[in-house]
Amino acid sequence: MRFNLFLTSYYPDLSYGGKRHFDDLIAQAVLADRLGFDAVSLPEHHLINILMMPSPLQMAVKLTGLTENIDLVTAVAVLPLRDMRIFAGEVAQADMLCDGRLLLGVGRGAFAYEMARLGTPIEISREKFDESLDVLQALLSGEDVSWSGRYYNFEPLTVMPRPMRPLPIVMAATHPMAIYHSAKRGFHIMTSALQGTLAAALEKTAAFRKAKEEMGAAGQHLRLSLQRVTYAARDAADAKDKLIRAYEYYARFDNVFSGPGQVRGGDIAVLPRGQTLEQLGEALLICTASEMIDRIGVYREAGIDELILSSGMGQPQAETLEMMQRFAEEVMPHFAEPKPAQGAKAEVTA
Repeated sequence: MRFNLFLTSYYPDLSYGGKRHFDDLIAQAVLADRLGFDAVSLPEHHLINILMMPSPLQMAVKLTGLTENIDLVTAVAVLPLRDMRIFAGEVAQADMLCDGRLLLGVGRGAFAYEMARLGTPIEISREKFDESLDVLQALLSGEDVSWSGRYYNFEPLTVMPRPMRPLPIVMAATHPMAIYHSAKRGFHIMTSALQGTLAAALEKTAAFRKAKEEMGAAGQHLRLSLQRVTYAARDAADAKDKLIRAYEYYARFDNVFSGPGQVRGGDIAVLPRGQTLEQLGEALLICTASEMIDRIGVYREAGIDELILSSGMGQPQAETLEMMQRFAEEVMPHFAEPKPAQGAKAEVTA
């Protein structure tokens, strides 16, 4: 089983400072590389203080110079917000600067608040995403490409520089049928159960496995990644603290994902939630390391190839780094051979 650290980029205290915040994320990625994580994932969101990263490609290029082994995954690049004629060239350049460690995760966008203010209402984002993906693939694979569609119309052109390799594309999908059909098209899949139950996560897994089995040998290379709030706590008290923080995180998330989109000065309002704290705790992987081994084992047995750990709930940076060390030392060895760390023990600093 692979382990992928999601740089959650949750920014609840706006007085903390954006530079300091991104320096923290960079430190997390560097430590993940030293500890033997397989990848880090980089979100894309705009105008809001949750999953805040306007340019995941910029972050990927920055991290390439500071890490040695980890894959760098956009999670996800929101295609309907971009012009594919420009984005294709940016992707080709970024892959070169990332020394071939870039994985391009793509999606349609999730927050109506953000999408509407950037000119692509969520109601049309699926249709625009489908055409954007087709255009992107055509531009990356061919020369003198022309297009006549609803959202793109252009005369023959060639994106420069030309890609140095066929770039791996990972499809973000949450509904089981979308997962099934995307896998059948040959895409790796990245999904999330959000704050939903284990049963909901396993339903997504079953859809992927069904597609893979039907594809036979042609689908054997495909990988399913599941993003889940995951925190290896020191003890029960630490787990309770992180669960309370996660509850506030989802109060903001729900506001812009399915709620009214109440945002002021970039700060998403914390609104009441229907899910109880106890229900959220049953869904998320916030527990001690010993308990987590058993809980992750269920996901592995179900066929999850990669667990994407979303561990940023607004806690101090030192606690995040300590948790990463604990997860790498006490959990990861039960599922995979960790990559060699630099030195006997990676240094943890705030």
